Amino acid sequence: MAATALDVAAYILAKEAPMSAMKLQKLCYFAYGYHMAWEDRQLFPERFEAWANGPVVYELYDQHRGKYRLDHGDIIGDPAVLDDDERESVNIVLESFKAYTAHELSAMTHRPGPWLDARRRAGVEDDLKRSNEELRDEEIADFFGALVGREDD
Repeated sequence: MAATALDVAAYILAKEAPMSAMKLQKLCYFAYGYHMAWEDRQLFPERFEAWANGPVVYELYDQHRGKYRLDHGDIIGDPAVLDDDERESVNIVLESFKAYTAHELSAMTHRPGPWLDARRRAGVEDDLKRSNEELRDEEIADFFGALVGREDD
């Protein structure tokens, strides 16, 4: 059984709760991107959308809507379905990024890359405008692949 965004989010909360909903969304994004670069496959099938505060998985948002602070059990997912490579990717990202605030992580997503590309496609380069434009996997893979120094064949 493949992991979902909710499973990954539940795994992150099990290891690092409590945290803000925005921080959880951004940690899921970085875990997804680095996993794509390291393992050449999706961490979960749900898509990120180019919202004003950075990439957001709607299915995850739908579970935490209206909540600022999230704790263990606030996201209904099964951390046990993550395979060893998925857990390793998430663990490395958590070690590298857990010290950052939600706003610092959000600012990192606003740099040139997949989020900004999606915002441009949607014609909403203004940070305040709404967009549900999806980030493209190939752009995420290229962006994070470049960060880890992976050469495309």
